[in-house]
Amino acid sequence: MKNDNLYLKIVRNFLPSPFTIAILLTVITFILALFFTESQSNNTFYAIEIMGFWEKGFWELLDFTMQMVLILVLGHTLALSPFFNQFIEKLSKHCTNTAKAAFIISFTSIAISFFNWGLCLIVGAVFTRKVGEYTRKNNISIHYPILGAAGYSGLMTWHGGFSGSAPLTVAQSDHFLINSIGQIPITETILSPLNLTASIILLIIIPIVFYILGYKSKPKQYMLKNHDIQSEVVLSEGIERLDHSKWFAWVLGSTICLYAIYKGILNISDNKYGFINLNYINFLLFGMCILFHRSVYQFIQAATNAIKGATGIIIQFPIYAGIMGIMKYSGLVVLFSNFFIEVSNEFTFPLYTFISAGIVNTFVPSGGGQWAVQGPIITTAAQALNVPISKSILALSYGDQLTNMLQPFWALPLLGITQLKAKDILPYSFIIMLIGGLIFTLLLLIF
Repeated sequence: MKNDNLYLKIVRNFLPSPFTIAILLTVITFILALFFTESQSNNTFYAIEIMGFWEKGFWELLDFTMQMVLILVLGHTLALSPFFNQFIEKLSKHCTNTAKAAFIISFTSIAISFFNWGLCLIVGAVFTRKVGEYTRKNNISIHYPILGAAGYSGLMTWHGGFSGSAPLTVAQSDHFLINSIGQIPITETILSPLNLTASIILLIIIPIVFYILGYKSKPKQYMLKNHDIQSEVVLSEGIERLDHSKWFAWVLGSTICLYAIYKGILNISDNKYGFINLNYINFLLFGMCILFHRSVYQFIQAATNAIKGATGIIIQFPIYAGIMGIMKYSGLVVLFSNFFIEVSNEFTFPLYTFISAGIVNTFVPSGGGQWAVQGPIITTAAQALNVPISKSILALSYGDQLTNMLQPFWALPLLGITQLKAKDILPYSFIIMLIGGLIFTLLLLIF
């Protein structure tokens, strides 16, 4: 226990805020690009050119940033509705101590991540928050940061699921590498023996690890600011009555939800599963929020409360986009990838791909963006070394999702909802990363 306390003390004392981490990563990336890449123009100082790469990338994720803001705000808003609030509270009643709560939350988060990473992100965060509120209300002492890490653990398994960027991209008939590697169905990636084995092992091992962490932890009360929506009687007249009309909310919300369901059935009947993306989830969440809050007024009240947690995303996502810009336009990511390729052979290539993907993900925390940059390099090398393309894709996917446990980029929505800090959950997510790294390494060597 003393060693655990020392470990936590070191991490919390030396780990800065997510915003400061983003700035430090920017500086590191800038220095690496300055010393290890060459200028593409002789007209300016290279440092200024790199700043141009950062500024170019700064604006490239605005659409994605808005998508993430919406999934955070709408997911939290839905959780504040009477129906889902009661549903999650019923599940929370089984979380009577840290060990049980950590097991249930991590199992739920990982299971959902196999279907969709966006849904996993918001469910894990909201579930954690509700358990925290339930235990506080009932004077149950728990170790709340461990629950936060458990809610975040699904992001370590998402890229091998049905929303994984790389596997879904190469399964399309018109992806950007179709002429070099052809179309690779999900039966060779997501549904392959390697990935199914990895998924089952992670679904079993990680919740058990969280149960042990929770069992050995020292519970304590953790203060949470109240985010409940206070109902109030508002007198309205004229057209303003629509804002408080249950029928208006029911018609509007039902129309949106039914259309989303219709679109889903239509795509599934055509064996198209890529429709479940951020836009689809946000559209469905929007309709459900209006429907379950029973009035436009209550929906807006809840959304106003939930939007406070989106500050981190709005401010920090452009910074990481700038880092991606430096990595991409300076050629730094190519240097990283080529280094591991040069020291690889047929047996070690998947392992080195896994490691390189983990490193690149620290600087480019976007699965789709990472595949766009590393995909051509990895597939070309895999063909030259006679390594199965599907295995190389999974190796990249595993490396990308693994270091999410160390990179606080994707934790921002969870931190906003749970009111935790990055240094609260990273000591435990780091342990999960080490265990996951061992599992992925062994499986890549065995299969």
